[in-house]
Amino acid sequence: MSGGVDSSAAAAILKEEYEVTGVTLRLFTNEDIQLDRSRSCCSLDDVEDARSVANRLDIPFYVYNFGDRFRECVIDKFNNSYINGLTPNPCIDCNRFIKFDALLKRAELLGQDYIATGHYVRKRYDEKTGRYQLLKGIDPAKDQSYVLYGMTQQQLAKTLFPIGELTKPQTRAIAEKYGLVNAGKPDSQDICFVPDGDYARFIESYTGKKFPCGEFVDKEGKVLGQHGGIIRYTVGQRKGLGIALGKPAYVVEKDIENNRVVLGSNEDLFGDTAYAYDVNWVSCECVQSPVRVCARVRYNQKEQPATLYPLENGNIKVVFDKPQRAITFGQALVCYDGEMLVCGGTCCSSTLALK
Repeated sequence: MSGGVDSSAAAAILKEEYEVTGVTLRLFTNEDIQLDRSRSCCSLDDVEDARSVANRLDIPFYVYNFGDRFRECVIDKFNNSYINGLTPNPCIDCNRFIKFDALLKRAELLGQDYIATGHYVRKRYDEKTGRYQLLKGIDPAKDQSYVLYGMTQQQLAKTLFPIGELTKPQTRAIAEKYGLVNAGKPDSQDICFVPDGDYARFIESYTGKKFPCGEFVDKEGKVLGQHGGIIRYTVGQRKGLGIALGKPAYVVEKDIENNRVVLGSNEDLFGDTAYAYDVNWVSCECVQSPVRVCARVRYNQKEQPATLYPLENGNIKVVFDKPQRAITFGQALVCYDGEMLVCGGTCCSSTLALK
C-alpha cells in the first residue's frame, strides 16, 4: 500500500473475499535522497495515508524496511546507468527486485498465499501452454504492463491485480464508497527518490561526483559549443541545451568515452531497429523464429507494428514497420501480441546485443 488510491482500492476489493494485510515499504530516508520527500510517492504522509486506509478497512498494517536492497538494486543502478550514458527506468527495477521479489519472499515467509498490488494490469492462465499470461489493463490510459515485463511465472502465480479490470474513475469510486481518505488524491508522476525531477542534482549529491563540462559536437565531430556535464542530457532532448545554433538541435548520441554530446536534427533521431538484452519471456516461451508483434521503447509510447527476431545468444532484435523516434539505450523494449505481453528487455546497441 503506497498511500495512493489504487493500492487502497485494491485492498478494499480484496477484503470482500480474502483475509488481507496491508503493507507499506520503507525504501529510503531523507538522508538517502538528500531532499524533502513531501512531493514523492513514498513520503511520511503517504505512510500515514496507507495506515489510515488500513484502519478504515479494519485490516492489520505493517511497514517493512527494504532500504538496503532498494539502494543496491534501484538507486545505485540508476546512478550507474546515467553515469555510463544510459537512460534507465527505475520503476521497472523497483517492481522486479523489490515488489515482486523481496516483498513476495517476505510474504511467503509469513505464510501469505498471495501478494496484491494496485497496478492496472491483468493476468490469466492458459491451460494449453500451462503458463500465466500478463495482460494490459482495461483502461488504456492507465495500463502499467510495460513496467512489469520482468515478472516470472512463479511471481505471476502468486500475485493478484484487483483493479486491472477497472478504469481510474471506477477505482476512485470504490475508494469513495469505502470512505477512504485518499479517494481524491492525485497520482504521483515523479521518480519517487528524485521528486523534483533534477536527476543530475541527485546523482552528483548522492555519489559525491562532479561531471565536467565537455563539447557539443555535430555528427561529423565539429565542435559546436560546451555542455554542462554529460549526465544532464538524454537522447531526444531539445530544451535546456544552453546553446543557440540558429536552428532546432537535439541530442542524438552521448559519447561517454570522450565526454561529448552529439547534436543533430529531429530527423536524425529516427531509426527502425532496436536491440535488447536481459530479455524476459513472460506469457510464452522464447520463440525460435521471427514473429509479428507490436512493440514500444518507452512507457508513454503507443505500441507500433514490428517483427521480432530472436538472436542465438538470447537477446532480441525488433524491426519496426516505420522508423521510431529516439530509441534510447537503457529504456525498456517491450513486445505485445494484442493485449498480451510477450517479452521485454533493455534497449542496447547492436554491438552489445550481438556479443
